[in-house]
Amino acid sequence: MAAASEMLSTAEAAVVSRVALRDVNRVIDERILPESLVSHGDGRRISAGASALIAFYWAEPRLRDWQRHMSAELLSFDWIVSHDFLKIDLRPFLERSIGRLERLMAARELVCTSADVMGGVPVVRGTRIPVYDVASAKAAGASDKELLEDYPSLTPETLELAILYAEANPRRGRPRPLATALPEGTRQLSVRHARRR
Repeated sequence: MAAASEMLSTAEAAVVSRVALRDVNRVIDERILPESLVSHGDGRRISAGASALIAFYWAEPRLRDWQRHMSAELLSFDWIVSHDFLKIDLRPFLERSIGRLERLMAARELVCTSADVMGGVPVVRGTRIPVYDVASAKAAGASDKELLEDYPSLTPETLELAILYAEANPRRGRPRPLATALPEGTRQLSVRHARRR
């Protein structure tokens, strides 16, 4: 099995594979993915290599020993898979998944969590900018330009990675509804709630 650092949560695997989270869970539940690529120890986790070809589980033997540094070597293999009357070139899927995996790894490195900073909320490294606030503002309709003006310490690159991190690591629980509607023409950048004791 791949090293723990090369294992992805189901939400991260969905982002890398560009499939719905429910489809990732279905692949696990229905045992479409070989057990050697799935870990149930600390929550459901999937080998980074398996996420690249989650819909094409017959390619598993070539991905069993996935390591991040082997990406270029994997691309040198013949990825045309034939099955009865069906012939599929998996190389484009693999190339895109490897690219998204690299973006996800960069997002993981960008975000840090420390009890000493913002009470342990994930923030952009070197700042006090919560990644979920940035992602919420983007989801509420804020443009990249507006977000970069509101958070001047972010660059277009770090903005994209912060949003990607939030997508791959969704908050647990149901979102709380706003107590009152916002006045027309305003936009919400963040919501902060006092912790319950």
